[in-house]
Amino acid sequence: MISLAHAQTAGAAADPTGGFMQLLPMILMFVVLWFLMIRPQMKKSKEHKALLAALQKGDEVVTGGGIVGRITKVDDNYVTVEIAKDTEVVVQKPAIGIVLPKGTLKSL
Repeated sequence: MISLAHAQTAGAAADPTGGFMQLLPMILMFVVLWFLMIRPQMKKSKEHKALLAALQKGDEVVTGGGIVGRITKVDDNYVTVEIAKDTEVVVQKPAIGIVLPKGTLKSL
């Protein structure tokens, strides 16, 4: 019985990779996930933060809900958007989706 147990441990010690080959597919999957999903999302988030930091009075914007208007007031967390003459809406800064080129509202 002892010689049988000794024979089993000798075979396990002969593995030259030390079990690294079992972890290799998981490591490769994480690397692919990083480059295909996480890294582009981080880049997009960084660009959106820069867009929000650059907002100023007079910019023409589209909110996440599809409302188009001109910024009349910018605070730390909120933006006041004029959507029609004498009609203003207060929205959170992260709700701003894109900044339109100047003069876009006149063409609508």
